Amino acid sequence: MPEPTNETAIARTSPDAPPAFGATADAEGVEFSVYAGSATAVEVCLFDGAGTDETSTERRVALHEHAHGVWAGHVPGIGVGQLYGYRAHGPWDPTHGHRYNAAKLLLDPYARGVVGEIDWCPEVFGHTVDDSLSGDGGVQDGRDSAPYTARSVVIGNGFDWGDDRPPHTPWDRTLIYETHVRGLTEQLPEVPEHLRGTYAGVAHPATIAHLTRLGVTAVELLPVHAFTSEPQLVQRGLTNYWGYNTLGFFAPHPAYASAQSPQEAIHEFKGMVKLLHAAGIEVILDVVYNHTCEQGSGSGATLSWRGLSSQSYYRLDERGNDVDVTGCGNTLDMRHPETVRMVLDSLRYWAAEMRVDGFRFDLAPALARGLDDAFHPDHPFLMALRTDPVLSRVKLIAEPWDVGSHGWRTGQFPSPFADWNDRFRDTVRSFWLTDLAADSAGHGGHGVSDLGTRIAGSRDLFGSRSPLASINIVTTHDGFTAADLTAYDEKHNEANGEDNRDGSSDNRSWNFGVEGHESAGDDIEALRRRAIRNLLATMLVSAGVPMLLGGDEFGRTQHGNNNAYCQDNEISWYDWELTDRQRDLIDTTAFLSEFRTAHPVLRQRTFFPGDPIDGDALAALHWHGADGSILTADQWNDPGTRILQVVFDGSDVDDDRILLVLNGSARDTAVRVPEQRGVDAWQLAWDSACERPDELPSMTVPVGDELPVRAGSFAILLGA
Repeated sequence: MPEPTNETAIARTSPDAPPAFGATADAEGVEFSVYAGSATAVEVCLFDGAGTDETSTERRVALHEHAHGVWAGHVPGIGVGQLYGYRAHGPWDPTHGHRYNAAKLLLDPYARGVVGEIDWCPEVFGHTVDDSLSGDGGVQDGRDSAPYTARSVVIGNGFDWGDDRPPHTPWDRTLIYETHVRGLTEQLPEVPEHLRGTYAGVAHPATIAHLTRLGVTAVELLPVHAFTSEPQLVQRGLTNYWGYNTLGFFAPHPAYASAQSPQEAIHEFKGMVKLLHAAGIEVILDVVYNHTCEQGSGSGATLSWRGLSSQSYYRLDERGNDVDVTGCGNTLDMRHPETVRMVLDSLRYWAAEMRVDGFRFDLAPALARGLDDAFHPDHPFLMALRTDPVLSRVKLIAEPWDVGSHGWRTGQFPSPFADWNDRFRDTVRSFWLTDLAADSAGHGGHGVSDLGTRIAGSRDLFGSRSPLASINIVTTHDGFTAADLTAYDEKHNEANGEDNRDGSSDNRSWNFGVEGHESAGDDIEALRRRAIRNLLATMLVSAGVPMLLGGDEFGRTQHGNNNAYCQDNEISWYDWELTDRQRDLIDTTAFLSEFRTAHPVLRQRTFFPGDPIDGDALAALHWHGADGSILTADQWNDPGTRILQVVFDGSDVDDDRILLVLNGSARDTAVRVPEQRGVDAWQLAWDSACERPDELPSMTVPVGDELPVRAGSFAILLGA
């Protein structure tokens, strides 16, 4: 066990007023400050040269203890680019949550730059483990971890933002595109090879041109905080691709930068934001503040937080064991003020310094569980976000579920949050896929009442807020792509090395009779493409905020893998060698996006007035059956109803009357188009039975006449 050094940093602040956390460079040196609540001594460890190999020299400088568990001090003669870490001395008492081990080099939780990789060997564990990295977690390991772990880097300020102006796109004009920094451009031929899969690649003119063609107003990037792979993945020869395994909450993931130095990686990230802003595109980050890469206290490594103050940063029970509501081995304790402060400081850093425009919170209920472990909408963390002068002004999105008790909380987050709407996802998939499959086999489905509720903005979930609190999803990174929803009845995750046990089995998909893409004939592929168009159209015309999974606009496949978190390869990367039919789907997506933008009645900021059931004359939204008459309550709730006509009356917002015709039956049929005040006829504007928008036949149907509709199709008409 290393002994504390005799060299001591300079104390330049009052013990009762410690400096800001992290490493702050000035003209004379660097001020270091870190929280280690029960430590008896803390040293900052300075490394020369590259600092990440066994030949580098380590210089240890003792920090001064300040109030409330803060250790700080100024080290002269060093500056930007300095590599460092911490060693914390203190009690080893796992049953009380203390796992101090000065043999372990610790990353600064506030490090704005990280270099080096985690070498998953026994030395990086605070407790003794065998060569398979297994142990009971109770016996302290005295081996030095420095040669096998990453380093923090002192980062300087400064970047020429020029005339950068965040777009501040209103929610009612927002179209989110969920994507991955590497996967988006790793195979995009228009991007220079050295920029593919990087922050610079995301901001390349070819990438931006594609996004703007689709009408995208915000990219939602899978995690870009520095992360590492889990040891179990490394042992299987795989890596963490998605990034939900955070190593540093303030540092951009270095592997996504074309630049080599951490400082230049930050500039590259800022440059990406600046160029996207110039194109009118906001940047939303998927952030993982619910757990860290250190895994469980009795099984995971000691890389940072665990070695500084495990009992503060992690939610532990009375015996020092993790209370895990994330399924990842540990849960950050958002009941502790220092943990809450770290998360808020991280969010402010990315919003103010890196100028991102919003955040999507992974497993968000885990961040709002109180002393009783229950979810609380008035949790102090949520209150802080809602009142913070910086964070309350950016887009805040919740993934409103975790794996803890009563973890499903869709619609229960407070304003100004928006929630991923899983009810929308499940309902739309069921109507267009599993219910359609059931209808083709002569079985019943779920009717149209839930689908109508989702199209109208999910008032049952968001009635106390707004339709714009609903992020309407059909697919996300976590699950099948749209193309795979129409090609696979079962998941095919064998490449993940878990015997296909991982990933959800509740996919609400339909393969149209043939499993996979390879052996399906032209007729089946045509039906699948129509189904994709149905899914996209429903998302893009419904009240709420649509989120498009990147690649769905051209039918990207992951070959049936619905949990590709560890597939940093062609399974996950976008294949830009597009067929003509894939280009047609891009045209369709762009058309539907433009149609949404052109019609404010589809982008309501408040719920539609009136009761759409049983013929309320004041309703701005009407539901009709196949015969054109207003649906009765019995028809609305009848599980056998498979055809729905929806009239949006846009007259109050200087817009058209819009008719949606959704045929969820497995038969070609004809519907009688409804009467509507101010409408003499309905003109066909789009039909999912057509491969391309410009192939649409010219058709005007007088009110009360019949419109032919294909099986499993979606048509949009405008009042004339």
